[in-house]
Amino acid sequence: MKSRAGWGPRLATGLGWGGLALASWGLCLVVLQGLFGQQIEALQTVQLARELALNVRLTELTLERYPPDLVSELTGLDLAVRPRPPAAPAPSLAMQRQAEALQQQLCERLAHCPMVQASARGRMAWIELISPLEPVWLRVQLRSPMAWPPEPTLLGLSLVGAAVIWAGLFLLLEVERPLRGLEKALRLVGDGEDPAAVPARGAPEVQRLTHRFNAMVRRLAANRQERATMLAGIAHDLRAPITRLQFRLSLPELNADERERCANDLQALERITGQFLLFAGGNDAEEPVDLPLDQLLAEVSSSHSSELLRLDLEPVPIVVRPVALGRAVANLIDNAFTYGEPPVVLRLRQQPQHCTVEVWDQGAGMASHQWDRALQPFQRLDEARGQQGHCGLGLAIVAHVAQLHGGSLLRLHGEPPTAPGRFGIALTLPLPRNG
Repeated sequence: MKSRAGWGPRLATGLGWGGLALASWGLCLVVLQGLFGQQIEALQTVQLARELALNVRLTELTLERYPPDLVSELTGLDLAVRPRPPAAPAPSLAMQRQAEALQQQLCERLAHCPMVQASARGRMAWIELISPLEPVWLRVQLRSPMAWPPEPTLLGLSLVGAAVIWAGLFLLLEVERPLRGLEKALRLVGDGEDPAAVPARGAPEVQRLTHRFNAMVRRLAANRQERATMLAGIAHDLRAPITRLQFRLSLPELNADERERCANDLQALERITGQFLLFAGGNDAEEPVDLPLDQLLAEVSSSHSSELLRLDLEPVPIVVRPVALGRAVANLIDNAFTYGEPPVVLRLRQQPQHCTVEVWDQGAGMASHQWDRALQPFQRLDEARGQQGHCGLGLAIVAHVAQLHGGSLLRLHGEPPTAPGRFGIALTLPLPRNG
C-alpha cells in the first residue's frame, strides 16, 4: 500500500513535466513560425512554382488535342472551364502577395506569363491556362506557413528550443531551488546550529542527497548529545574517587588499609578512564585482521582461573579488529563476574553465515524490560555500581563494537544442564564470504 501511495505524486509530477514539455514545444513552434513565416512562405512558393511549371506546360499541350474534362480525369488536376474564376470573398493581403509571388515564379519558368488570381475561400489560387477552344483555369492549394504539419526544419528547431526551456525549468525548480535549501541548512550547520529537517523535493538524486543530509544532521545532533552526556558522566564518576584520594592523601600517615583503598580508587579511576576512551571511539580506526577467533578469546580470558572461567571454543577463522573486540569480550566477562555468579562460561560457536561469542553466568541476569536501557551509555541498573569503577558504559561499549563489526548483541536465558548458565549475552559476528 505504501509503494502504491508513493506512485501518485510521482505520476502527477511526471504528467506535469510532460505537459510542460508539450506546451514549450507548441510555444516554440508558434514563435518560430511567426518569426520565419515570410521566409517559409517564399520557399513554399518557389517549391510550388517548380512543381506547377511542368504541370502547366504539359496540361496546355494536352488541351490542344483533348477536352478539359478528359485531361482532368487523366491527370487528376483540378481544371475548370469558365471565362474567369468564380466570385469569392476578397483575399487577404498576405494571400495576394503569395499569389503575385507565385505568378512571378511561373513567369520565370514558362514561355508566357499566366494570370494568377487568389481566392480567400479555402486558400486557393486560380492559374489561367492557354487553351485553343475555351478558357481553362487550374486551381491549386496555397500552403499557409502556420499549416500542419509544420516544416521539418521548424519542427526540429522547435523541439530543440522546447528541450532547452524544459531543461532550464527543470534545473531551476527540481535542482537549483532544493539545493539552495540544502545550502542554507549547511550554513546553519557550519554556524553550529541544528537546522530542521530539509524537505525532500526535486529530482530523485537531489532527494537522495537531502535524505543523507538529514541523516547526517541527526547523527551530529546525537553525537553532540552523547558528548555532553559523556562529559557529565566523567565529571560525576571521577568526583567520588578523586575526593576520597584527596582526603586520604591529606592524612599525616597512611596505614596499610588506607594504601589498599587508595590503590582500589586508582584502579577504579583507570577503569573509568579506559571505558570512556574506548566508548569515545579510540579503536574505530583500527585495521581489521584475519585471525583465529578462538585463540583471541583464549588470550583475553587467560587472566582468570579455569575454575571460575570455563572455555568452550570452536576454531573459527574471522576478520576482526582484535583490540576493540578483545576489550568488548573482556567487558562481558567482567560484568558476568561483577553482577552474576561463577562459574562463568565463554563459548564460541560457528554458524553458516556468522559466529556467536556467548558469555554465561549462573546469576539471575536482568529483566527483559531493562535490556534496552542497559545498552544505552551511562545507564546503571544499580546506582551502587558506580562505586566499583563502573560508569554505565560496559554494554554500550560492547554494542558499539558489535555495530562496528556489522554484528549484534543478544540477551540469552537458559537453565543448566541444557544451557551452560542461567543468564548469557551473545555477541554475533558475520563471517567473511568465501571467494
